[in-house]
Amino acid sequence: METSKTFPSVETPDEAYQKTFKNCDELLPTLPQTKGWWSVQLFQYHGFWIHIFGIRGSMLIHDHFKPRSTDIVVATSPKCGTTWLRALVFSIINRASFDFSDHPLRKANPQDLVPFFESIIHKDGSTSFVDGIPSPRLLSTHLPYSLFPTRMTDDTSACRFVYICRDPKDVFVSKWHFANKLRPKELPPLSLEETFDLFCKGVSHYGPFWDHVLGYWKASVESPKKVLFLKYEEVKKEPLGCVRKVAEFLGVPFTPEEENKEIVEQIVKLCSFESMSNQVVNKLDKRYQQRPISNSDFFRKGEVGDWVNHLSPQMAEKLDQIAEEKLQDTGFNFH
Repeated sequence: METSKTFPSVETPDEAYQKTFKNCDELLPTLPQTKGWWSVQLFQYHGFWIHIFGIRGSMLIHDHFKPRSTDIVVATSPKCGTTWLRALVFSIINRASFDFSDHPLRKANPQDLVPFFESIIHKDGSTSFVDGIPSPRLLSTHLPYSLFPTRMTDDTSACRFVYICRDPKDVFVSKWHFANKLRPKELPPLSLEETFDLFCKGVSHYGPFWDHVLGYWKASVESPKKVLFLKYEEVKKEPLGCVRKVAEFLGVPFTPEEENKEIVEQIVKLCSFESMSNQVVNKLDKRYQQRPISNSDFFRKGEVGDWVNHLSPQMAEKLDQIAEEKLQDTGFNFH
């Protein structure tokens, strides 16, 4: 007589997602928490201050994301040039697909072309959306390098990260302006002094800032074919050379023919602050968009050294001193 076999039940993707959601809900009350710079709470998760959505996104990526060898992750700490780097990487990878006069960046904000990883991993309650993105997938993140699963960060994975950092004095000033734009109107504005104290203590979205930078810096030293580390100030100073460096890193170097056609120059011009901030789509405010942040909020000045207009010499000296202490013996500095 034939006996019937029993098989272990297999979770559907939706059930697996729900389990991660449940694990996240159970974890949050156990974590240190503090008030965020705008209305959301921040939780200390594996050493970093992150809001609920980011923690849940990190856990979903860790539990469910299936990386491809062609994946490209644009990584930044907030207010370090995220929008600019998204635009540059998108333009480099897709340079043969679009005419510069009718380019997608003239009609869409870079965040719509290089979607936010922590956000789209939530979409549709499963990986179906992110799995459906054609290769090469361009994804943007604020997550620290240490929060990605080893299947994305070890040397057997060909998935690549492009990271950009910025002088912490300019980062702080930009974050402070951005936070006050996002704060609900019923809340008083954040004072520069109060926010400065939080930033110095490491309490900011995806902070401590220095730990975020060092995670990617060390990865770029240990795995230079996996992580490309850029400085905002260097990209501003030598944009043509940096665009060539990114293309080389991503395995799509510019050909002599493209150089003759000045494709590199056209990419730099298209992605410049002046060009991007003047596109109609980037002047829209919240009333015309289904999101709490306006496209225009991502464009303030795009300058190097604007901190001198906001920080006292004592504040600047304190941030420089913290940076020096945090970066000692790492081989990295912001200068």
